[in-house]
Amino acid sequence: MVKMGERRKIIQAFAEVVGSSNLIVDDEKMVDYSHDEFSLPDIGEMPLVVVKPGSTEEVAALMKLAEEMLVPIVPRGGGTGLCGGCVPHGGAVVLSLERMNRIAEIDQDNLMAVVEAGVRLGDFYRAIEEKQLFFPPHPGEESAMIGGLIATNAGGARAVKYGVVRNYVQGLEVVLPGGKIIRPGGKLLKNSTGYSLLHLLIGSEGTLGVITKAILQLHPIPSYYRTLVIPFASLEEAIETVPQLFKAKIIPLAVEFVPKDVIHLTENYLKKTWPSKKGITDLVIILDASSEIEMDELSERVGEVCLEQGALDIYVADSLAKQEEVLAIRSQIYEAIKEWTIEILDIVVPRAEIPAHVRKVHEVAARYGLWLPTFGHAADGNVHTHIMCCRYEEGKCYPLAEKEWKPAVDKVRGELYRDGTRRGGLISGEHGIGLIKKPYLNLVLSEVEIELMRQIKKVFDPKNICNPGKVV
Repeated sequence: MVKMGERRKIIQAFAEVVGSSNLIVDDEKMVDYSHDEFSLPDIGEMPLVVVKPGSTEEVAALMKLAEEMLVPIVPRGGGTGLCGGCVPHGGAVVLSLERMNRIAEIDQDNLMAVVEAGVRLGDFYRAIEEKQLFFPPHPGEESAMIGGLIATNAGGARAVKYGVVRNYVQGLEVVLPGGKIIRPGGKLLKNSTGYSLLHLLIGSEGTLGVITKAILQLHPIPSYYRTLVIPFASLEEAIETVPQLFKAKIIPLAVEFVPKDVIHLTENYLKKTWPSKKGITDLVIILDASSEIEMDELSERVGEVCLEQGALDIYVADSLAKQEEVLAIRSQIYEAIKEWTIEILDIVVPRAEIPAHVRKVHEVAARYGLWLPTFGHAADGNVHTHIMCCRYEEGKCYPLAEKEWKPAVDKVRGELYRDGTRRGGLISGEHGIGLIKKPYLNLVLSEVEIELMRQIKKVFDPKNICNPGKVV
């Protein structure tokens, strides 16, 4: 690790590459770069310095300097991660990609876009929608940057029909430790030319190199969207409906299960009204179609399947205003309960195992006296349990003292990870490993697999300067 006495020398060397105006050295301004969205403050660490390159060539020069000076570098996108992946562990330098925010090309002939790593997801959506094009992945947080989404192989609700970010990355530009630049892939839909370095780098969480540019596959924009809210008397009935939809040859854009407790809190937070008051768990099903006739037929078939499975009602948000209200409530659940949220788990299980896993969550919640609201992606098995520092009673949260909740957090996390693993699941479906989940990696990977990952890390980064201390 870098001694503080060497800091001035490092700052001077980096300033020669990017200019002093593109460095942050003031502690007060660096605080925002000391953490991600994981809530516990004890994982945050102040960076040695924050450096903001404006081009791939500057990133390469910085990475060359970093290896020569043995300075650890942590690439950072929007800082929206939830497992400490971009925390500058050990007093590292934060390499922020925020200035590299150009959309270089929207290629309508090949249905591809070329974007720099610092492009924010919301800006990207707006740019391609003007061209009547569609980027299917929607991880949820539109302030996230493209480089970070690729580095964590982000998913989101649309994964059931369209897959995760990995499915749309056709090429990358990556700066390796030491400053070499590689460009695996391209504007290609097929590639069987040697080992896939492209897919090795996707999801590597900045531990193998710095993503500076990406080639992303696009789709024509769907003509029609519709949101259905379908209440059930039990979680089991809701989840058991999902495979029946697939058997009926229906592939929704998204299927989410949401319990009523978090809906009530979010209604109060936003001063908006959720359409369904019945039941204890709702399925939120989003459909897309190429015509209004196709949409009506699809909606009718979904309704028939759900009613056969015990749905209490079918609410159709068929106008834009109704859809926006439903999706506003669903998308703002995290903001509504963020005040009391300690951690969001990201367990993924075979979808038929969701009810049993959620029953385990309820058992653990009762045993430790914590509220553990749980919702997620019903069609792909991704379950998000929120570890809270409060109790929930009759629509209200009651904060707990730190001595009541803090000793339970590690135990709750460990028990739920082990339960998910026993059900054939994994500890992360879309958030990544980072710092927080690293101690649990051996629950789901063998020592042989972990050692292979360590060796890959050594090949790419022999001096261990690239986001050290993360993943493995």
